[in-house]
Amino acid sequence: MASSIGSENLKPRPEDSTAWHLKPRVEGFRRRDAESGFPRRELGITWSNLTVTANSGEATLHDNAISQFNALTILNELRHKTAQKTILDKSHGCVKPGEMLLVLGCPGSGCTTLLNILANQRHGYASVTGDVHYGSMDATEAERYRGQIVLNSEDEIFFPSLTVSQTMDFATRLKTPFHLPNTISSKEELRKETLDFLLQSMAIEHTAGTKIGNEYIRGVSGGERKRVSIAECLTTRGSVYCWDNSTRGLDASTALEYTKAIRTLTDVLGLTTIVTLYQAGNGIYNLFDKVLVLDRGRQIFYGPSQEARPFAEELGFVCRDGANVADFLTGTTVPTERKIRKGFEDTFPRNGEAFQNAYEASPIYSKMISEYDYPSTDAARQRTRLFQQGVTLDKDHQLSDSSPLTVRFLSQIKAYIIRQYQIIWGDKITFFTKQLTVLVQALIAGSLFYDAPDTSAGLFVKSGAMFFAIMFNTLLAMSEVTDSFTGRPVLAKHRSFALLHPAAYCFAQITADIPFVLFQISGFSLVLYFMVGLTMTAGSFFTFWIILVTTTMCMTALFRAIGAVFSTFDKASKVSGLVLIATVLYNGYMIPKPKMHPWFVWIFWINPLAYAFDALMSNEFHGKEIPCVGPNLVPVGPGYDQPDHQSCTGENYLESMSYGHSHLWRNLGVLWAWWALFAFVTVAATSNWRFSAPGGSPQRVPRERSKKFRLGMADEESANTEKNRPANEIVESEQSAKTAYEDNALVRNTSVFTWQNLSYTVKTPAGDRTLLDNVQGWVKPGMLGALMGASGAGKTTLLDVLAQRKTEGNIRGSIMVDGRPLPVSFQRSAGYCEQLDIHEPYATVREALEFSAILRQPRDVSRSEKLAYVDTIINLLELDDLENTLIGTVGAGLSVEQRKRVTIAVELVSKPSILIFLDEPTSGLDGQSAFNTVRFPRRLADVGQAVLVTIHQPSAQLFAQFDSLLLLAKGGKTAYFGDIGEDANIVKAYFDRNGASCLPRSNPAEFIIDVVSGHLSQGKDWSEVWLASPEHETVQTELEDIISDAASKPPATLDDGYEFATPLWEQVKMVTHRMNVSLFRNTQYINNKLILHVFCALYNGFSFWKIGDSLGDQQLRLFTIFNFIFVAPGIINQLQPALYRA
Repeated sequence: MASSIGSENLKPRPEDSTAWHLKPRVEGFRRRDAESGFPRRELGITWSNLTVTANSGEATLHDNAISQFNALTILNELRHKTAQKTILDKSHGCVKPGEMLLVLGCPGSGCTTLLNILANQRHGYASVTGDVHYGSMDATEAERYRGQIVLNSEDEIFFPSLTVSQTMDFATRLKTPFHLPNTISSKEELRKETLDFLLQSMAIEHTAGTKIGNEYIRGVSGGERKRVSIAECLTTRGSVYCWDNSTRGLDASTALEYTKAIRTLTDVLGLTTIVTLYQAGNGIYNLFDKVLVLDRGRQIFYGPSQEARPFAEELGFVCRDGANVADFLTGTTVPTERKIRKGFEDTFPRNGEAFQNAYEASPIYSKMISEYDYPSTDAARQRTRLFQQGVTLDKDHQLSDSSPLTVRFLSQIKAYIIRQYQIIWGDKITFFTKQLTVLVQALIAGSLFYDAPDTSAGLFVKSGAMFFAIMFNTLLAMSEVTDSFTGRPVLAKHRSFALLHPAAYCFAQITADIPFVLFQISGFSLVLYFMVGLTMTAGSFFTFWIILVTTTMCMTALFRAIGAVFSTFDKASKVSGLVLIATVLYNGYMIPKPKMHPWFVWIFWINPLAYAFDALMSNEFHGKEIPCVGPNLVPVGPGYDQPDHQSCTGENYLESMSYGHSHLWRNLGVLWAWWALFAFVTVAATSNWRFSAPGGSPQRVPRERSKKFRLGMADEESANTEKNRPANEIVESEQSAKTAYEDNALVRNTSVFTWQNLSYTVKTPAGDRTLLDNVQGWVKPGMLGALMGASGAGKTTLLDVLAQRKTEGNIRGSIMVDGRPLPVSFQRSAGYCEQLDIHEPYATVREALEFSAILRQPRDVSRSEKLAYVDTIINLLELDDLENTLIGTVGAGLSVEQRKRVTIAVELVSKPSILIFLDEPTSGLDGQSAFNTVRFPRRLADVGQAVLVTIHQPSAQLFAQFDSLLLLAKGGKTAYFGDIGEDANIVKAYFDRNGASCLPRSNPAEFIIDVVSGHLSQGKDWSEVWLASPEHETVQTELEDIISDAASKPPATLDDGYEFATPLWEQVKMVTHRMNVSLFRNTQYINNKLILHVFCALYNGFSFWKIGDSLGDQQLRLFTIFNFIFVAPGIINQLQPALYRA
């Protein structure tokens, strides 16, 4: 299919003898569509002279709480224009229907940017020039079809409390076509068929009832989450797909199976597919028709995939035996990775410009540019017409021709209401905790205002109870600001998929609120109303109830609108805090309207709480005769102390506060009008959200450390003065001396770590689930062990169990150090590098390492020794140029590879004396960065450390760095444990003896994963094969010998008996210092707090301007003090996300 409808200039792609297992079903779907009269939706994409610029990613100075107010600095920054950086320079290409293009390049080369632009997602870049055509349409016309031009981003963005089935069900509901194919009787039947097929296609049927999860909620594995992301993207039924590093977190076999699936869909359905991958084995590479290579934005090659390697070799580059072609092509742009053939040392292209010139002078370039007239061809115009007809048939007849959506507006709202309830029910603990809090607060308030008398003594008490009722529910509504930003990334993804209109999202939220607000207010009202003793009539109670319901809906809409209007949470939280202070003070309770000063009285008239309080007061005191007792005579003055003047009507009391019963239903109408206005603002703001594509990941240097940073950069430049030396010339003397010094300074491990008959089970709704089943093995000093297996096989689970990081579930078996139970100090004696790279964003690299070293090294080591060891690790991991840089967050700080090195360094500086665990250290990295990352654990093992690493897609060169392998099959069962051998000869021999032979020059790591869990498994249960093998018997015997031998000797690692390395007071000092430094640099947080406090003080001062000395004025004095309490909710609302990030 690809050769017939693709480029005539391409050589036929060799057919893979092991085609995707679901290919017959896809062909059946295509035949059914053809028989139903549905046209093929084929587009193709062509671009030329595509140039993209963005704000420069160079290091910038980060101000602190003091330096931000420096006048000279502010003036300099105002004069300084933001530098622009070209991140894509004159790119060109053509991918026709049925073709697949692989985009290669190191991180920062512009691969993601190219995919963003080709997916027509341009916002966030400084400028985009050049031509991009989709079929015969230009980019502007293609905006109408954004649901057909789809980008699958590298990150998995989901609601973690939803299950896999719920997540996929939502997407399929919103993409079920209006016109059904033959043999399908209903939309529900087609939706279920699509859902089942997609779950099967990504082999995630077994996870359907499991939560997606995240770092806080247990759910599917990282690889399974990535497959859910792929399946969700496929629900769009798109014609052009851009996949950004979509195999991240997948094992080699699953990655290959995914690529086969995309290849099949591209061939059969005539899709246009563009993929960027950081790690691609040869099996994956061979499935692509074309390849495009980028080097720092320059396009240095674009052409048939089978011609890329010969072209690079003709220029003098050497592709090592067994190397992945994709890694080889990317490596040609990296001076430290490329290998030059003898005789080409002076002629090979040394930089991107030279490489680009060589390519543009080649016959391949001349051949490829002949395709760029495709948009003007009859074939392109005809395909575009058929594509537009097919999209129109898919759309509901109620939608306009310009709408990119598929289902009608009411169906969108219905689907999102269902999802909203699923999200809430998926986090039942939070929901029930909130409802319990409401009842407890109602009980507390009811006891405080209990049985208020129906005399003048009860007027203020009852008013206070009604004020509390609206204030408390307003405080609960503030959480909408946080929720608005929590769900925004998911909505951005759904909008790019053209699943729903943002207005449907807003209306669905409003509709979903109603039953929960009714439930919440009903319980609250029943408790508070009758405990306080408000008017005991049904009419008064239900009026009170409907006013509270309306007020809560209104304030929820207000805070949701604030969250929608602002682009950052810091701005929204600041404004929400100010709004809370204004609405609470000017609702008529603290300062009665007649006593309000004229400069702020306008706030009363635009304050929803003022109308709510007026309505509540009118409802309560209308028609009452209020006896005046004690000092509370109302009204007061000469003649009013006579017996016949010792009561007043409720109307008189209300009138004294400018209230009246005639206002009640007017006020209720005003509240609903405010609600409608806030809902409209939310819809308008949400519809105009712009989700930026990052234009770089700038490093940030604290201003107070800028001098050290500049000195470090100067040293770095002087060290690189010889960078123009010949490519194969290696100056070894200084480097080898430096390496020897570092190796001598590193800690050496002498303990043996073993685990035997290890099993782990967890409770699930369906019963106990076994995640690890009778696993055993060991790690010795000087050993670098690889832990591999298919996605979901239990690799990270095993690492967590071994590191004693599991807090739930049932663990059976033994884990020992030197043949003895784990010591108390085990967790600080073993380093654990998490996959997520969690760091304090406002700490510099050196500060993070010093913090870890001081707190985690033994207490008998002096501080100077600890800091000296930090220098050693900084040199070892080549962090010298980054030590004074803020770690930041992903996208605004260090790159993924740099963060990974910092993660490893943080564990190394603790001097782990037993073992170092690394969980997926190469995930998300390109081949060169992955090799560099594993190079450091290899050095550690060479000097005597014991290291255990989980790894997904190692290249042959990367796999060769490891000494031993623990291979897990599905269900957490062992499929192999033992040495790997030189060129993997030992592990290949084991599988060869059991009927699975590894082909020459193939990647043994990919081969063994494919054997255990892929199409090469031959139907065997390789865990059973392992149990029956002589190697298993040998391992059991050797494990017993290791344990008994170690137990007979004194322990190599002495347990000092301390759970923590440093005393509590030292911990408090260090953590307090780090927190202070973090706050000092977090100018947004400091400024928000400053603004809230200053505003509250000024606002209070002008509101209670020159209070007198009368009895009534004393009450105002109390309220001006009380009002400062309302600074806290704004601060708390701002603090919560920061707490979660920590």
